[in-house]
Amino acid sequence: MRRLAPYQTGLWLAEYVDIRCQLCRVYRSTAPSQLLSSHLSPDSPFIADSMLTDIYRGKVARYIHRHLSRGLLCAHCHHGITWLPKPFRVDIAAGSALSIQASTFYDYPIRQAIRAFKHDEDMSKLPLLLHAIRQLPRPHGCHHDNAVIVAMPTTPQRLVKRGFDPVSILAAQLSKHWQIPLWQGVRRIDHTVSQQGLTRAERLSNLNNAFVLTETPPVKRLLLFDDVATTGASLQALGRALYKPATNTASTSSLPINRYHLSAYALAHGSQQ
Repeated sequence: MRRLAPYQTGLWLAEYVDIRCQLCRVYRSTAPSQLLSSHLSPDSPFIADSMLTDIYRGKVARYIHRHLSRGLLCAHCHHGITWLPKPFRVDIAAGSALSIQASTFYDYPIRQAIRAFKHDEDMSKLPLLLHAIRQLPRPHGCHHDNAVIVAMPTTPQRLVKRGFDPVSILAAQLSKHWQIPLWQGVRRIDHTVSQQGLTRAERLSNLNNAFVLTETPPVKRLLLFDDVATTGASLQALGRALYKPATNTASTSSLPINRYHLSAYALAHGSQQ
């Protein structure tokens, strides 16, 4: 049996054992033990002779899972956060733009959770970020055979300095949620400085030629992911590295035709205030 990483164990405990809201710590739902006892009682309509079959046991397991994974926040905290702000677009080539959908705004409590997770390696904030990841809508028409998730890459130097890759951990949770595999065919060149505190123009200049492809994407649909898209400059630069115009001699248009379908997602963007 494969051992879980410590943060994976913590997520499992937060979802299936700890029944308190990950933000206010008030009970978020019925206790799992009560759900198990009520739905598997002798009088339960789910108990029948056919339940002994693998098919029926699977139905019961899915039913219980739906109840145990309603969310990691209570209803009050969930509705206190503004989810899914309007997507914004950044240009990646002439006549081509990248749409970026964020889960929420870079405000409390997501901002504090992201900062603690990234800079202090506070894994106790990960369940809240997982809840935010689950608010992102699954891309229409994308599945495990025709799409991949491209996490914002880091450099070996930054990985050694920080000790872990927070975006990769979050992207792995998104991959599990959408059932779409990760693809790591992009390398980041370490000639840039931190994006924090830079203007949009400085961010764009800082990221010139910051990414290079190490292999050809295996599919046509590429879903870019980053934790925070303040101006979208990092996702814009990554999108430009992945943008590969294809020649279409039959077209009368002077604009290039992108070989891949790109879209981008982030946990947070901007501020609502």
